[in-house]
Amino acid sequence: MSKVFVNIGLSLDGYMAPEGMTMENWDKPEYKNWGAKWGALMRWIFNQQFFRENLKLGAGGETGPINDMLRKTTERIGANIMGKRMFEQGERAWPEEAPFHTPVYVLTHEKREPWVRPGGTTFYFVNDGAESALRQARESAGGRDIRIAGGADVIQQYLNMGVIDELEIALAPVLFSSGRRLFEHLDEPNATTGGSPNWRPWVLDDAASRPFIQEALDLGINSIQGRQIVKS
Repeated sequence: MSKVFVNIGLSLDGYMAPEGMTMENWDKPEYKNWGAKWGALMRWIFNQQFFRENLKLGAGGETGPINDMLRKTTERIGANIMGKRMFEQGERAWPEEAPFHTPVYVLTHEKREPWVRPGGTTFYFVNDGAESALRQARESAGGRDIRIAGGADVIQQYLNMGVIDELEIALAPVLFSSGRRLFEHLDEPNATTGGSPNWRPWVLDDAASRPFIQEALDLGINSIQGRQIVKS
């Protein structure tokens, strides 16, 4: 049976996106320094060979266990679900051949015809709620798994529905102190909704980052919130 899973990057203090990363400020990455913060959070994935191939960013990139995990995760996906905010940002940023190669169900109040992209991605705009999007995703996934891609509020909806089987989180050594936090607005898990999902953390560590991660643990995250601790 197919699984429903989340696969995202997360800051050390629990944010999926920094403050200021909105459509209104999309062309102003210097606003609240959101561009640099987002780049620090996602730097690891842009270094992976599979990601570069998938987005047609050119040759090169790292190989190894993280690259292999990224490939395996992508290949298990039969359908994606996302919110309107994530779609709108991606509509501006993704290449013509969007990097999903599956049906993508967008939760929105906007009525819009399906948007077919080269490479096998079709965006479907769902106006009747999260349960309907999940039902349609299951029908189109062909037995493969369904990824809840984001943003935070959409993941929270599906966590509260009790349908997420796995949380796969790439935890990056960077602190935001504000923005869109993943773990809030959540109900208490219970037996009726299936309890808590399985966790599969990826800790994105390197030798240069370790002293700063340890400092965060020693001092307490609140004492150094907002400080970027990823080192190039």
